[in-house]
Amino acid sequence: MQGTLINTMAIIMGSLVGVGLKGGIPDQYKETVIGAIGLSVLLIGAKSALQTDALLLVIVSLALGSLAGEMLRIENRLERLGRLIGRRLAGSEEGVANAFVTASLVFCVGAMAVVGSLESGLTGNHQTLYAKSLLDGVTSIVFASTLGIGVVFSALAVLIYQGGITLSAAYLKPFLTPTVIEQMTAVGGLLILAIGFNILGFKRLRIGNMLPAIAIPLIYDLILTWLGRGA
Repeated sequence: MQGTLINTMAIIMGSLVGVGLKGGIPDQYKETVIGAIGLSVLLIGAKSALQTDALLLVIVSLALGSLAGEMLRIENRLERLGRLIGRRLAGSEEGVANAFVTASLVFCVGAMAVVGSLESGLTGNHQTLYAKSLLDGVTSIVFASTLGIGVVFSALAVLIYQGGITLSAAYLKPFLTPTVIEQMTAVGGLLILAIGFNILGFKRLRIGNMLPAIAIPLIYDLILTWLGRGA
């Protein structure tokens, strides 16, 4: 858990620094910086999305995962949590909800979160999560300076998500083959691209409801393995 705890603290500290800077940064600078972050997120997403040639599986994963997410109303639940935090602590429900959801998705969706947490839990190697902590810390400064205090609460999402993967790593290792990880990374990359579109103000996509898509390649591989054993 050491890597995840450091990642969590980096986001908290970066967010607090960003909130402190918020009043001192002119709006035009904020808009330019958030635009640059949006473009960077697009680049990261595109790079990750090209990790696999199994395009049909990626498409099916997004379709099935999105259907599951819509039924579970994941995006609504995340927004409701963000509004609750805003109402209790900041008095600005929508702003806090948007910052919380956006930052949580950026920090949790991606290969570094999954692979780094697995390495941390299986081998005690925290290097990937240390590198992610540095990236997330810098990004949280920018996000908090433009989106507000809601970014700091995304640290809780990171703690639960990455911590859960780390603690369950020993059970997941046999199933997460390099091929499965590549496919999950590709799906996650497309979701990161969608986050970039949202940041840049394009048509808003309900990315939270697409999150189950990341697990579809793993489920597909488990089904194939089970059918192979049964044959």
